[in-house]
Amino acid sequence: MHNQPVFTERNRRIMSYKSVHLQDILTIHEVYSIHYFEYMCNFSFPGESHDFWEFLCVDKGEVNVLAGEKFHVLKKGDIIFHKPNEFHDVKSNGLIAPNLVVMSFSCTSPVMTFFEEKVLKISEPERILLAQIIQEARHVFEGRMDDPYQEELIRTESPRFAGEQLIRLYLEQLLIQLIRRYMVRTAPVNPAIVKSIKQKADGELFSQILEYMETHINENLTIEQLCRSNSIGRSQLQKLFRTRSGYGAIEYFSRMKVDLARQMIREHHYNFTQIADALGFSSIHYFSRQFKRITGMTPSEYASSIKALSDQPG
Repeated sequence: MHNQPVFTERNRRIMSYKSVHLQDILTIHEVYSIHYFEYMCNFSFPGESHDFWEFLCVDKGEVNVLAGEKFHVLKKGDIIFHKPNEFHDVKSNGLIAPNLVVMSFSCTSPVMTFFEEKVLKISEPERILLAQIIQEARHVFEGRMDDPYQEELIRTESPRFAGEQLIRLYLEQLLIQLIRRYMVRTAPVNPAIVKSIKQKADGELFSQILEYMETHINENLTIEQLCRSNSIGRSQLQKLFRTRSGYGAIEYFSRMKVDLARQMIREHHYNFTQIADALGFSSIHYFSRQFKRITGMTPSEYASSIKALSDQPG
């Protein structure tokens, strides 16, 4: 048997722990709306003002926004904040069907003045946070997230555990990260940042490959072409896409094509045959099969569902 230490009054140490109260610099009190819109290319929201904050982030396409007396053209990755009681409206430009994230919330923290009259650019971590908020919202609130006239969030009968708390935490993290990135530029480098250099390099490479895919969206790219044109090995390419997107590179490219096809359908400028040709599908039948495999609907079913959405009374 091992000898066990013997504690006596002489060698016993009494620990006196003291807690540290964690400071709250930015706190979200209430959420009023969480939306993800896939608008038509001729959509127009007449405008409003309210006594709480709202932001709009462009996920795809382009929109025109009036904030107070200032006019802005926002493109993919842009996020604009409307302070309480600021009048604002949003309109499609008539050419591109946009996808938008819109959220409104209550926050009285003084640091929120940073966001007044701001148009910022989100990064990949912030894009992920927005996606996490939307994902949680689908599990804790009823109704459609694409209804611009919804005025109240209704809780589901069986919400995901702690979903509302995660929405608040993700939203607070989103705002804090934006402030850190744009305002705290002179802060000393955190050791964690040094460790993330590889992640940053991977992110830049991923963005480079996505840009290459977008440029060649009308072609039938192969793994070999992607590797050769972006100076990356096959296994590294697949690992990068699995890590960043959850899909293989070719599957991701197929989904990009279908995503663009959805946008083109909403813009009403092309028929299905023209869309299939423009995106490099070998036939209209193959285009339809791929479209249904990824979206769960045929192109015709998708077009009619979008039309039904656009015909809702304003």
